[in-house]
Amino acid sequence: MRTAYQKVTQEANFLSLAGNITIAFFGFAGFALIARSFPIEIFGQWVLYISAGAFIEMFRFGITNTAIIRYLSGVEHEERLKFIGSNGFIGLVATTVIALVIWACHFFFAVPIKNAGYELFFVWYPLLAFINLPYNNSLVILQADQQFGKILFIKSFESGIFFLILLFNYFFLKMTLVQLVVVQLIINLISSLICTVKGWDGLRYLRHATRRTNKVLLDFGKYTTFTLIGSNLLRSADTLIISLSPLGTAAVALYSIPMKLTELQQIPLRSFVATAFPKMSKASVQGKIEEVKNLFYTYSGAMSYLFVFICIITFVFAEYFVLILGGAQYVGTDPATGANPVTIMRVFSIYGLLLPIDRMTGIGLDSINKPGKNLIKVGLMVIANVIGDLIAIFIFKSLLMVAIASILFTVVGILVGFYFLDKELHLKHRKVFSAGLKFYEDMYNKIKAHKSKTI
Repeated sequence: MRTAYQKVTQEANFLSLAGNITIAFFGFAGFALIARSFPIEIFGQWVLYISAGAFIEMFRFGITNTAIIRYLSGVEHEERLKFIGSNGFIGLVATTVIALVIWACHFFFAVPIKNAGYELFFVWYPLLAFINLPYNNSLVILQADQQFGKILFIKSFESGIFFLILLFNYFFLKMTLVQLVVVQLIINLISSLICTVKGWDGLRYLRHATRRTNKVLLDFGKYTTFTLIGSNLLRSADTLIISLSPLGTAAVALYSIPMKLTELQQIPLRSFVATAFPKMSKASVQGKIEEVKNLFYTYSGAMSYLFVFICIITFVFAEYFVLILGGAQYVGTDPATGANPVTIMRVFSIYGLLLPIDRMTGIGLDSINKPGKNLIKVGLMVIANVIGDLIAIFIFKSLLMVAIASILFTVVGILVGFYFLDKELHLKHRKVFSAGLKFYEDMYNKIKAHKSKTI
């Protein structure tokens, strides 16, 4: 019989949260080391490389990731192998096409690409895309199966090794940016090899792919691809527009510090969503609509209350967070751009209060097989964000206004998402908050009951 400690540490929500906290720690610490290892302009090139890569990842895996999680939640063994095979096949084809397009663009437009600061991405990302294909396939299959312990292991391995290299580089090696990218490729290759040897990537099942399962994933993916691209644009459009503006790569670096810190807010959000989506999808596939609604209420409410606490912390201690992540050079008002990363961080703290409801409406629509509605929601958010960014940069010439635009487009997303989801599920809005309170009340009662048993 498992002890109470074992039950907690092996529970899906705990493992998902532990994984995201671990990755966030290595991510923040590594980001801080890179920011301190290079001048602001060079660091801006790294930010552009990472941001552009994240955007393409959304397209590359958006085709199948959400779909495979949803369908693996409710299929038996033989059907499961077909879907896994189709996931691998589509991912391989998408990666090949994207790599060829990126290399072709670099061949014909090398000079303007270099001048814009995107040379690292166009040269090295296609190679990274092939290398990390088994790794990314493994993550999505393991998430569908709620194998968060294995996800924690492989993510910790990759992030931990890269962090140790960055630490050693900061004190001793002093690598160039290109050398750092090559090291990243090697670490990703090792991680992918581990996933392949363990059999987590599902690439061995490519032969099981069928036209039918390919079509099922693509039919669902034609919506979720653009939804994920839109979701990424909500984060990367700021960086892209700033990089193309007269403010340049230095402004990208300044803005990236508070934007990176918003990931603190997203640690619990990603953890809860990673466990909520498979559960809601399974209930939807089985026709248990009331269970879908209850899961939506519980996760939305619990995260909303949690985020009140998180956002107060990030608002009050914004200056310390910026100092820890970027160093003294990022504290205060930059004379060239007029930007103050600490003030921008405080705006992002307010923005964070809106994230749980926004994210859960999107998850809810995908889980009940309404990805088209979610696409409309995200599309409207992207339009609002781009318009806001263009006004902020080219009229107000203000990075602070770019951050404020984030609040406005998220409000749009909440209103549209709730409207669509309410039409399908007939939600009672107040239950979000009552279910959130009940979540913490039940948790408290369980802890209290356990303590009374051990006394």
